[in-house]
Amino acid sequence: MSEEELDDEAIAAAWEAETEAEAGDGDDDEALAAAWEAETEGDGDGDDGEMAAEWAAMVDDDEPTDTGSSGRVLNQDEIDSLLGFDDDDATQQDRSGIKAMINSALVSYERLPMLEIVFDRLVRLMTTSLRNFTSDNVEVSLDNITSVRFGDYLNSIPLPAILAVHRAEEWDNYGLFTVDSNLIYSIVDVLLGGRRGTAAMRIEGRPYTTIERSLVERMVEVVLNDMSIAFEPLSPVTFKLDRMETNPRFAAIARPANAAILVRLRIDMEDRGGRIELALPYATLEPIRELLLQMFMGEKFGRDSIWESHLATELWNTQIPIEAVLDEQAMSLRDVMNFEVGQTVMLNCTADSVVKMRCGSIGLVDGKMGRIGTKIAVRINSRMTGITDGLSV
Repeated sequence: MSEEELDDEAIAAAWEAETEAEAGDGDDDEALAAAWEAETEGDGDGDDGEMAAEWAAMVDDDEPTDTGSSGRVLNQDEIDSLLGFDDDDATQQDRSGIKAMINSALVSYERLPMLEIVFDRLVRLMTTSLRNFTSDNVEVSLDNITSVRFGDYLNSIPLPAILAVHRAEEWDNYGLFTVDSNLIYSIVDVLLGGRRGTAAMRIEGRPYTTIERSLVERMVEVVLNDMSIAFEPLSPVTFKLDRMETNPRFAAIARPANAAILVRLRIDMEDRGGRIELALPYATLEPIRELLLQMFMGEKFGRDSIWESHLATELWNTQIPIEAVLDEQAMSLRDVMNFEVGQTVMLNCTADSVVKMRCGSIGLVDGKMGRIGTKIAVRINSRMTGITDGLSV
């Protein structure tokens, strides 16, 4: 046997041995797989089943239910919106939530439509008069008209400010003007010759001087005069300044819970200006409430001459039943129920007795009974006065 044949046999023997070893390893793998399968089946009946049940329960808890219940917590903005206490509530007109229920007793100014016309007229008058007063270019604008409680308004006034209490003489009541600090310093700066293009100097932490109060008082008198002219087409009234205050507690002209009309006016003098707020309690406007309810100037309430003439014509053509009463008697219900056919009821009257003509229970005329042809008639003698009650027989 040659060396090459020996080498081939050795290689074949090595391959056979390796194949047998791999076959042994396959048996081990099969045994290992069988052991894993047994362990998996055992665990599926125990821990895996419990784990699957826990996962199913967690998934059911996470799914939304149809009942609408959720554990979401409201944030602060949602709570403020629900309660109606927003940051800009001072200028908010449409209130919502619980605060709307609290303020539901307030009367909206929209129920007094003539107020807006009056204050639009006031804006035009103030624009002209303040231009003459300051010798400067003044623009007056109406911000809004709202209804507030008087106590809430006093607590919301930004200080420092000057409060001018004025009296409506014909209405015998008071109103309140509030001039903010920006407008006060602007008026002082304009009237005392301040330069244009520079903001008015504000000195905080000190009371207003006599000069500042005097200048503001002159401006308030100009505005009050314009208010008197603005209300004149509706109702003649004279507004006169009563006193000037810097503390809102000393300017209480109505009870804190009373409703009031609040009018905010903006006064601009180029790069200077400020606000004027006018508070009029509803008690002050009560004498002209009927006039303020008009939709336009001179409106007549419920008066229509065409409708009145038509109604009068229809009333004259109305058919009404009239009863001729010969006599009246008071009888018990027992006697009335015992009436029989053919029974005679005696009346306390004769052929010459007075016959009363009535429409329902209202007496109209008196007359005498007679005959015209085959019909019984009544000749009217006099007109009756008063109302007669009872039944006619």
